[in-house]
Amino acid sequence: MAGVANGSGAAYGPGMGMHERLVAAQNAHDPEAFAALFADDYVSEQPAHPARAFTGRAPVLENWTAVFAGVPDFRAELVAVAVAGDDEWGEVSWSGTHVDGSPFAMRGVIVATVRDDLVAAARLFVEPVEAHGDIAEAVEELYRPPTEYA
Repeated sequence: MAGVANGSGAAYGPGMGMHERLVAAQNAHDPEAFAALFADDYVSEQPAHPARAFTGRAPVLENWTAVFAGVPDFRAELVAVAVAGDDEWGEVSWSGTHVDGSPFAMRGVIVATVRDDLVAAARLFVEPVEAHGDIAEAVEELYRPPTEYA
């Protein structure tokens, strides 16, 4: 099957892996094409942020319309991908500039369950990139060891 061309010249559709199709729609800044890759009853989880969980395709469209409005030069890169049965693991790097001029950067992994050629569920482990702080500061902040270990 042929992919679908968009105004940016990118193609996406059947024949590509799911993460490749997601990235192509993101880089085309096409929230409708992006949302069309998700099942109507899609289940989204962010295990590090459980209150952000939601169900359905409509919130995907709403959220990604806002993403493209807030980061008009949004750029997605698929760093690596692995497939095991219905699950596709993708390491992503997202970058751009917020409308206020500040830099935008997030990186992480998305584990997507694909059924009937749509994303049925996903667990997102994508976090903002921290441009400051070294490992010692991170250990201190995250684990708060007693002073004799600091």
